[in-house]
Amino acid sequence: MSSDVLWNPPNLDATNWARFARQVGISPDDLQAWSIENTGDFWTAVWDFGEVIGDRGDVAVESGDDLWDTRFFPEARLNVAENLLRPGSDLALIFRGESAGDAREVSRDQLRSLVAKAAAAMREAGLGPGDRVAAWLPNLPETYVVMLAAASIGAVFTSTSPDFGVDGVLDRFQQVEPKLLVGVNGYRYGGRVFDRRQELASVVESIDSLVETWVVPFVDLDVDMAGVRAWDEVVLARTETEPIFERLPFDHPWYVLYSSGTTGKPKCIVHRAGGLLLKHLTEHLLHTDVRPTDRLFYFTTAGWMMWNWLASGLATGATVVLYDGSPFHPDGNRLFDLLDEVGATLFGTSAKFIESVEKAGLHPVQSHGLDTVRTIASTGSPLVEEGFRFVYESIAPHVHLASISGGTDLCGCLVAGNPTAPVVAGEIQAPTLGLDTQVVDDDGQPTSAGERGELVCRNAFPSMPLGFWNDPNDQRYHGTYFERFGGMWHQGDFAERTPSGGFIIHGRSDATLNPGGVRIGTAEIYRLVDRFAEVLESLVVGQQVGADVRVVLFVKLRDHLVLDDDLRHRIQSAVRAGATPRHVPAVVAQIPDIPRTRSGKSTELAVRELIHGRPVKNIEALANPEVLDAFVDHPDLA
Repeated sequence: MSSDVLWNPPNLDATNWARFARQVGISPDDLQAWSIENTGDFWTAVWDFGEVIGDRGDVAVESGDDLWDTRFFPEARLNVAENLLRPGSDLALIFRGESAGDAREVSRDQLRSLVAKAAAAMREAGLGPGDRVAAWLPNLPETYVVMLAAASIGAVFTSTSPDFGVDGVLDRFQQVEPKLLVGVNGYRYGGRVFDRRQELASVVESIDSLVETWVVPFVDLDVDMAGVRAWDEVVLARTETEPIFERLPFDHPWYVLYSSGTTGKPKCIVHRAGGLLLKHLTEHLLHTDVRPTDRLFYFTTAGWMMWNWLASGLATGATVVLYDGSPFHPDGNRLFDLLDEVGATLFGTSAKFIESVEKAGLHPVQSHGLDTVRTIASTGSPLVEEGFRFVYESIAPHVHLASISGGTDLCGCLVAGNPTAPVVAGEIQAPTLGLDTQVVDDDGQPTSAGERGELVCRNAFPSMPLGFWNDPNDQRYHGTYFERFGGMWHQGDFAERTPSGGFIIHGRSDATLNPGGVRIGTAEIYRLVDRFAEVLESLVVGQQVGADVRVVLFVKLRDHLVLDDDLRHRIQSAVRAGATPRHVPAVVAQIPDIPRTRSGKSTELAVRELIHGRPVKNIEALANPEVLDAFVDHPDLA
């Protein structure tokens, strides 16, 4: 791994990180260590720095017998919607979609008004604290209104995107038994309109707990549906009213998020309101240096945790930018056009998008200004060294590139950017503040720099989930995160610390390969294979053959290309030269496409099951399940 520095902070003292360090009386370089050694003082300081609205109480941390029993601010009372809906005439939301007619802008006062109306309608329907509100919506202003209205009355919000099929929606929403469902009549993607009215009717018919269903008219299709109320009637036509914010305990549930569900029904992860608010304030204000005048854009759907992360940006006073549609419609410049149009200061995307822009031969640095963008954040999968270089050479050489990694599990990051430190090619800069993030060996002991192991957090933090829905005695919850290493949160990532203090993620632990009994990560193979111009995407799995495991590489090639022996041998030689002989795929096979989850992540586990003759338990979790047939009895695996 290179130790090349690609960026240095131009004005360290002006960052929120440095201001916060001065507030607590230490140097910016000592902030990470101080935040771990002084847990209560740190999270109290975050509350004050973020100007949280509410009664904090006198106790910051209340330790329990186990890590998961730790409680933060047990006496506190607050409402997250009140914190996200601070009044003002400035813009709260900027929305753009694929159609020119989709453009909308919503001020903070307008958003407060809409939320107040929606909350009044929820109360009229009999909803109150603890009831569930489900949104099957695109990334629209209305989705924010529904979430904030639910939070204002203490209801629990849950969402997924409209590209999910009926079974996928029911796998999620039926488990949490919502009283209110808010759906959409259709959505746009890739220049097409997708009608969802029939699917919405099927979902409504199948969820017995529903008291009401509302439908948002996003596309030009009729919304006159039996038993369903139109958004305009139930919200927009309502008399103006002031928002009412129910002050609730710090640990009151805010969201239910879902695991990907590729190996069974999704786990329903219950997130606490105060904990997420403080965690997101830390990541927005300190790790990505967000200011009240900023405009934050993360390309996401309402079915990915980054939607929830983005929504919390409202608490900083910043404007949140929404986009719904394909990032490549009409071409790969769409998101860069948007950044310039709205003057975005933070651009959040995925490593896959950055790779796709490079594969498409685009160089936004030559075609776009991007002068307002200070930070580019990347997540979803590891951003490799070449991806870092591409950002600085071909997108924006002036930005702070914050490669981040965490998960739906904590609805935040374990490792992230640091705007006061250099960016080193291929490395995530730092642990997130307040979290004792480490890499440990199989015995739970910290590894040395350059030694690979499991990514863990060794202390409690506020955004640990309350638990899983319908999980008696929290058995699944404890087994998922705390069973592997006693007294630690186990994230399930294969990682290493670097000599500079950064992190490299080598892939998911459950997707690591073990040829000859040696554990290797998939990320280093992807890094080498993705250099080939002929290869658009790839997927690596381990296949059990006798007593050993062989590495199998599937490649999706550019149109009209066929995998031949020459390309196969060049790929194998590149992996051998760039990694080790154990990384070399024993089989390189061509497939038409890569299966992906609804949030755009490739799913190695589903393919691993198929090539071992085992069924994929929940194909509804996949955006393109039809591609799985190409892996069944693939001739190259015979």
